[in-house]
Amino acid sequence: MEQLTEVTIEPIDLAASAPTVLEVQAVAFGLTPQEVAVRLPIVGRHAEQPGVLALGAHAGGRLVGFGYGMPNRRDHWWSTVIQPYLAAGGYEDWLDDVFAITELHVLPEFQGRGVGSSIIRTLCDRSGRPRSILSAIDAETPARRLYRSLGYRDLARAVRFPNTVRPYAVMGARLPLRGSAGER
Repeated sequence: MEQLTEVTIEPIDLAASAPTVLEVQAVAFGLTPQEVAVRLPIVGRHAEQPGVLALGAHAGGRLVGFGYGMPNRRDHWWSTVIQPYLAAGGYEDWLDDVFAITELHVLPEFQGRGVGSSIIRTLCDRSGRPRSILSAIDAETPARRLYRSLGYRDLARAVRFPNTVRPYAVMGARLPLRGSAGER
């Protein structure tokens, strides 16, 4: 019988943890070393954004998952890309007064254990916002199923980000998320 390692979720210093979180993202998302190198300064810039919240999931003394987000701003690069897609569907107001989940990744051997849902629920509970928004690869993946189980719904599909091959979906949820402490 497999022994499950206890996982603890706690705030992390995103700037100081950037190399470690990107190692987790590289494994979970299949990034190349070149893609990791490009993302390192981006995570550093995100760490400086007002209102950023970052959580790490630790087990056995190592980081096994992380997530972070921030209050969305229309002048953020991500918002400028998704705005026309949201506007086309009548959802442009989802760019305002919303907490954007920027990244959420869990090592494969810890997926399916509630780590990702605990991280995203905690981030959203602490955000102080009435809604949350995120983007995910536009395919039936475990991530999309997780987001739907928490109350996220599609706001835009077939979203194309520059320098990406696969289309994305933009999803939004009213807070608290399903199963969060604030919902009970």
